[in-house]
Amino acid sequence: MVRKIKVAIIGSGNIGTDLMIKVIRKSKYLEMGAMVGIDVNSDGLARAGRMGVTTTHEGVEGLVSLPVFQEIDIVFDATSAEAHKYHEEYVRERRPEIKIIDLTPAAIGPYCVPVVNLDRNLELNNVNMVTCGGQATIPIVAAVSRIAKVHYAEIVASISSKSAGPGTRANIDEFTETTSRAIEIVGGAEKGKAIIILNPAEPPLIMRDTVYVLSEIIDQKLIEKSIIEMISDVNNYVPGYRLKQKIQFDYISPNEPINIPGVGMMSGLKTSVYLEVEGAAHYLPSYAGNLDIMTSAALATAEKLATLMAG
Repeated sequence: MVRKIKVAIIGSGNIGTDLMIKVIRKSKYLEMGAMVGIDVNSDGLARAGRMGVTTTHEGVEGLVSLPVFQEIDIVFDATSAEAHKYHEEYVRERRPEIKIIDLTPAAIGPYCVPVVNLDRNLELNNVNMVTCGGQATIPIVAAVSRIAKVHYAEIVASISSKSAGPGTRANIDEFTETTSRAIEIVGGAEKGKAIIILNPAEPPLIMRDTVYVLSEIIDQKLIEKSIIEMISDVNNYVPGYRLKQKIQFDYISPNEPINIPGVGMMSGLKTSVYLEVEGAAHYLPSYAGNLDIMTSAALATAEKLATLMAG
């Protein structure tokens, strides 16, 4: 019988609650130790209580005061970038060895996109899951960069307003900065840019992501094959992740370069990839693919860590 690793989730909002449900329903290697919030009336804490999970509404201070804290090996932080800085320091002072998976854009630890660089980060005590847009699009940039040199990559993540909770809205600036850097550091682009759109449409629209990659000229079939393989890899832990339409290619001649603001005149092969992410509807409806891909990536990361911890 596999020994399960106890985890705590800080943040009882949309992301934290969805992650809790995934741990309980899907994980072979993890079990809930505690759900942590700051609002005694939050739906996440109430739901955790009904599911038999130990809870506290006293934040990270309440977590470390719980008897179960000494049994917890992995902490997920699903709050905000600013709050995570405090949580990391507070928890680390009391349990230096504990593993923290950061679902905020704080990026104290290295960026982690499971299908791209998880294996390189397993020994570290804090890893950052970038952003929902980053988890959806960086694999595509990485798929191109493993075939050809990528000069520039731009992503546009469009999510339903209803799926964006207070934490997401408070982190908009950090979202664009963190995702842009991760496009470069993890995706392999020389220059990256990220845009997020909160779509107020009714009925709510499913998460859509557009990825534009400008690379050196190379066989389009090689790039297409690499992208299709990468999409399949992501789909293993995010079943609703898929291509919306056929991958498109455009040749930009050096004689007729395009001007990318802030970058300059560029030429090469432009690859356009259109994705959609349908959520598993564990907590919010299926249109909230942005929630699902973030929590699914965090779960995949924790499960790999747990297999190492369990021996």
